[in-house]
Amino acid sequence: MKPYQTLLPSGAHWSLVMRSGSALTLTDVEGGANIGLLFYNPENLLERYNAPDTLKCQHTFRLTAGHCLYSDMGRIFCGIEHDSFGWHESVCGTLNAEQTAARFGASTYQQARNLRHQNGYDSFLVELAKYGLGQRDMASCLNLFAQVRADDNGTLRLERQGAAGASVRLRFAMDTLVLLHTCPHPLSATLDYPRQPVQIELDAQHAPLPEICLQRAENQRGLRNNALYQLQGEM
Repeated sequence: MKPYQTLLPSGAHWSLVMRSGSALTLTDVEGGANIGLLFYNPENLLERYNAPDTLKCQHTFRLTAGHCLYSDMGRIFCGIEHDSFGWHESVCGTLNAEQTAARFGASTYQQARNLRHQNGYDSFLVELAKYGLGQRDMASCLNLFAQVRADDNGTLRLERQGAAGASVRLRFAMDTLVLLHTCPHPLSATLDYPRQPVQIELDAQHAPLPEICLQRAENQRGLRNNALYQLQGEM
């Protein structure tokens, strides 16, 4: 089966249920793109992405190839199968409307149409509403193509934002509702609203998590939690 591809402009949002074994590839086409991501269990929407557990169980601050993305039930939504950028963060969250207006100026749909200064928080809310979810269901997100470091005082700094042609492929270990937006990163220092598009590619050819994602004992245990959950559904 040929993969599905689409180009998502900046300031946009998107969602889809990815099936276990399928893959999602996200590419920064021009350089400088940011992608905010959230994950939910479509069979139990109370189960969602847990950033603290994802980082602490793998003893890392950055996320890259070989890391898995965990739910708050200790299960693996997906693994990062391929990553040509090398650094993604899950601590900075996303901008809301007030913060976006303060950073880039106020801009409404009536004024600017699709070039309005959309924010990540409202983008997530729009996608959440499609599945009966709302503000209380928001979680801390993952930001792709964002290299963030903390100095000795704990101040976070965005050192690198995207790269032309950089891509990330996520391989799903369970059915997962994926929500994403292409709005600016909270630490973006650009004066103008970023306009870099993102390519989305779906591959329905099923495969297990690659070995690179199973080298850590924590991820092997997480995958066993997945197996128990799937067995429960088959009984």
